[in-house]
Amino acid sequence: MKIYGIGTDLSNINRIKKNLKNKNFINRIFNKGEIKKCNKLANKANCYAKRFAAKEAFSKAIGTGISKGINFNEIIVYNTNSGRPTIRLLGNTKKITTKILNKKKFNIFLSLSDDKPFAVATVVISI
Repeated sequence: MKIYGIGTDLSNINRIKKNLKNKNFINRIFNKGEIKKCNKLANKANCYAKRFAAKEAFSKAIGTGISKGINFNEIIVYNTNSGRPTIRLLGNTKKITTKILNKKKFNIFLSLSDDKPFAVATVVISI
């Protein structure tokens, strides 16, 4: 395993909570599955903040930031059956990532945590 990139992001839960009143923000950043999951939870702002941090951390690990065709709502943060957080890429973001890495096979590792008022995510991409 060779590490391509590492990214970390810290997100303020209170700032995300304020932005949740804006439907355009939610739909621009999160996909329907993420919205459904977070809206079910009592601490939905924590859920959204961790996912926001994960998307930012991914963009840092890949080296582009949110630009050059990388879209927040195509970076899907979900949990496996065992509860481990992970990332799945869709659409243009997947195509660009595959092109950047020059590989069809790569792994994305994700760690999430929160302690009010912050959420943190770390992403490691291996090829």
